[in-house]
Amino acid sequence: MAETQKNNPLHGVTLEHILKHLLAHYGWEEMNERIRINCFLDNPSISSSLKFLRKTDWARKKVEALYLESIAE
Repeated sequence: MAETQKNNPLHGVTLEHILKHLLAHYGWEEMNERIRINCFLDNPSISSSLKFLRKTDWARKKVEALYLESIAE
């Protein structure tokens, strides 16, 4: 199992950690500009964003991609 995750940069990184990192790096406004989802625009919070992203696979994948882009900078 560890062999399959060796090259996965998201292994062991929680969605909450990803959101907190992106919030510190970009802020809600820029996150909304980069990924157009209402949980970043309308009364944004970590808890409401986590709730939405855990249910919405396409949005979570975009957030994960933005995280990977931000740590590569």
